[in-house]
Amino acid sequence: MKRFIFSILVLFTGMNVAVAAGDIEAGKGKVAVCAGCHGANGISASDTYPNLAGQHADYIVKQLKAFKNGTDRSNALMSPMAAGLSEQDMMDIGAYYNSLPRTPVESAAGGDATASSAPAAKYEPDPVAGKSLYELGDASRGIGACIGCHGKDGNSDVLIYPNLAKQHPEYIQKQLHNFKAMENRANYAMNKFAGQMTDEEILDIGAYLADTQALANVKPKKVIAVAITAEVLAGEKKAATCVACHGQGGNKPIADYPRLAGQSSEYLVKQLTEFKSGVRANAVMAGMAAALSEQDMTELAAYFAAQKPLAGNGKGSEVGSKIYYGGKVNHVNQAITACVACHGATGKGMAKAGFPSLANQSAEYITSQLKQFKSGARANDKASMMRNIAMKLSDNDIDELAQFVATLK
Repeated sequence: MKRFIFSILVLFTGMNVAVAAGDIEAGKGKVAVCAGCHGANGISASDTYPNLAGQHADYIVKQLKAFKNGTDRSNALMSPMAAGLSEQDMMDIGAYYNSLPRTPVESAAGGDATASSAPAAKYEPDPVAGKSLYELGDASRGIGACIGCHGKDGNSDVLIYPNLAKQHPEYIQKQLHNFKAMENRANYAMNKFAGQMTDEEILDIGAYLADTQALANVKPKKVIAVAITAEVLAGEKKAATCVACHGQGGNKPIADYPRLAGQSSEYLVKQLTEFKSGVRANAVMAGMAAALSEQDMTELAAYFAAQKPLAGNGKGSEVGSKIYYGGKVNHVNQAITACVACHGATGKGMAKAGFPSLANQSAEYITSQLKQFKSGARANDKASMMRNIAMKLSDNDIDELAQFVATLK
């Protein structure tokens, strides 16, 4: 706690606490062993190890001391490496790495997947979301803005805090997971902040820090996270049966089933109610919903709404995009309403108005539902809106629209 309070004082007084005054040339002669993991130029060829080129000398010294003393950091490889280093050795090594130029990194293909506890699901990291969390934090979850300590674009002005820009995203993710799990990394603030981050947010931050200059002109947006309420926790326990078709957390493994993650709770409750009553006909879901109480439905919906969806599988379509945003007039001069009017520019829908999110769904599921609305096999749409639209779509229109909608996220 004292270390944390001291760090905060350093931050708010604008002081740089310089502790390393090493010799660059001497350090160059001492890093031969380091090059095996961190690269001869301080840029690691493996995403398992951090880039050290251009890193603050003070931070390098601080970490080497922690490895040597076994305080704050534990690492079976680094601890014995640091054990034989004198304080002067550490300062020289820090000075040498600090003198090297930083260069952008690319994720190493086929990196060591076991080195990080990042989720195995193929979530597409969002660097813009990463920038938003990095610069703004999320006060509602007690996540401080990273920019306060690590500086604008990942370039820290405080020497005891590391530069994060141009770092391997896999390494950033690995360390955040270590802080989150409180394994091998002990820091009051970082344990607290990382402990509140989702696995997807950790991936997002790693993607952003890999090349912060690529988003230099992008304005961050406030992070809005669904609160983890008692209903969400209760729903998680009741969702075990749903996993077989809809996947863990509502991210389905089978394209023909809908993705429930991130769908509005209002819409999910409506569908479960109508499966139970028979208004929406489905032999499997009717049986699943039959025993659910209103409270069960509310809790299940809250749980799935709080999950972060994986990306859809659409290939994109110019024809589909035009229909989605502008509608069309079909071959018999019937006007087809633009989807954007109800489902929004990014496909997130309008929960309070009863319009579902289409973003992140699969092309196969979108296709099947449009065809069911067109044939009348599905008839639980408000005021027959979807049936009236779908009946005017050709099979090709549906295919193209599905390929586009499945790219929205």
